[in-house]
Amino acid sequence: MKDKKIKDPSESPESPDNLSVEQLKEKYLKELEKSAALSREDARKMILKELDQELVNEKAQRMAEVEEQIKAESEDRSRDILVSAMEHAATSYVAEFTVSVVELPSEDWKGKIIGKEGRNVRAFERATGVELDLEESPKAVRISSFDPVRRHIARLSLERLIKEDRFQPENIETVVSSVKGDIDHEIRREGEQLALETGLGGLPGGIVELLGRFKFRTSYGQNLAKHSLEMVKLVSYLAAEVGADVELAKAAALFHDIGKVATSESGEPHDILTRKILERFGFPEKLVNAAASHHGREEKKSIEAELVYIADAISGSRPGARYEDIEGYVKRVTDLENIAKSFSGVDDAYAITAGRELRVIVKAGEVSDERSAQLVQEIGKRIKDQVVTPGGVRVVVIREARFESQV
Repeated sequence: MKDKKIKDPSESPESPDNLSVEQLKEKYLKELEKSAALSREDARKMILKELDQELVNEKAQRMAEVEEQIKAESEDRSRDILVSAMEHAATSYVAEFTVSVVELPSEDWKGKIIGKEGRNVRAFERATGVELDLEESPKAVRISSFDPVRRHIARLSLERLIKEDRFQPENIETVVSSVKGDIDHEIRREGEQLALETGLGGLPGGIVELLGRFKFRTSYGQNLAKHSLEMVKLVSYLAAEVGADVELAKAAALFHDIGKVATSESGEPHDILTRKILERFGFPEKLVNAAASHHGREEKKSIEAELVYIADAISGSRPGARYEDIEGYVKRVTDLENIAKSFSGVDDAYAITAGRELRVIVKAGEVSDERSAQLVQEIGKRIKDQVVTPGGVRVVVIREARFESQV
């Protein structure tokens, strides 16, 4: 008896491996018809539906994988761009506080600066709006003021008076007035230099003057000129990387804090003042929005506006870049002075001794001695109502009558 040869199922013409796609499809259709009692058309629709669902699932999975990959690569690329931007724009900062120091030729000069019964030092402090401290060092004078421009004027005036050896009340006002005129020219030169360093020429004179004041202004401990220069470098690099308008981004970065140096009695936020200033000088809306929207009070309407916002965050968030306490102090003493200046008959006001004393200069022709006494009380009450003043504030009203005659 011959042995029966057992066939390998894989060799069967019915084996799935030996069937074409169409044959498989036909086979499964028949099986579905038998098992489910479906018509051929219904079975075909069922298979197509299952295939479609499988394709949809596979497509969604592939898209999720690609999206995740793109996201990871984008984050890596973004980090690389920001790190490179920070390296290109690295700017060294020296924190500016509220004191300048002038060296004296000898200890004898302290007596000359004080003058008879303190007349000289009082005249100097009144003319410059600063406070002189002669006790810190035998051969040095400390000039204290929260306002860098006042300190600069006081330092130059003091150095000139010492050099000319004529520290008397009648000469002090003349020298201080002359130095203030020189400062106006210096401010313009500084503005022109800042515009030159950023490559932005042809700016209106009023804008150049405001830019020049950046040298004498700090924000959270950062010098405003250096902060703005760093901002320009940052946005230049970022704009070039993402294909934005480099020149527009640079201009917006340079102007973004210009409202901080504008004189305003309204107390409006600096970004709102920035918009008003740029509109007044006729700059295009796209530039105005990019410069004025970095604090979120108005919508950022361009990629350049987004870049200015990012660059400002980078510049301000670096370790050691800002000092919150200084900004709070400057705001407090500025508020003290503005409260005093809001009263009729007040000529000027200076906060000294770290805001613990407010000296108010009144116009002798408009304010009587009796009214001066009332002003002390009224100013003190308003300060108490509107400003948080740790330790209290001493208000001093100064009324000085002058009689002059030229012979």
